[in-house]
Amino acid sequence: MLRKVRQIRQFGPEPVPDDVLEQLLEVARWTGSSKNTQPWHFIVITDPEQLRRISRLREAINWVAKAPLGIAIVTDGVSSRSESYDAGRVSERLLIAAHMLGLGAGVAWYGEPPLEAEAKRILGIPAERTAQLVVLVGRPTSIDDPRPITRPKGRKPLSEIVSHERWGKARS
Repeated sequence: MLRKVRQIRQFGPEPVPDDVLEQLLEVARWTGSSKNTQPWHFIVITDPEQLRRISRLREAINWVAKAPLGIAIVTDGVSSRSESYDAGRVSERLLIAAHMLGLGAGVAWYGEPPLEAEAKRILGIPAERTAQLVVLVGRPTSIDDPRPITRPKGRKPLSEIVSHERWGKARS
């Protein structure tokens, strides 16, 4: 099942039902965090204009405008290392939960610090907080990547990415 979870960037226009949104937010709330700090705040975005403004931050996230729902992940801004880890955990959990609920989700990174600052301005996030990404949710219409960026498809073989006992050592 987990191998079928995909980064979705093309969504149908149907809104995400309120009960599904609540389930997603509960999954986010119950995600583990470093030292149980729960350093996050979630901003639910359903306004198409807000999503359009975010999608204009950089070309690679122009697909954000077509999503019916965004959940921006904002962290406390106290510990960048652990909070980045925690934001990654919660965003991946949201992708899995959306898939399990019959929807799709994708993660959009705002970009370098000036673009993050603009995203924070758009969403009214205090300057001292950290906001690097938004998770988009909706009914997937395709798993294809609509961006003009071309990347290799598929996955590297395990033999290229796994060592046993020490770096570079093959299984005995």
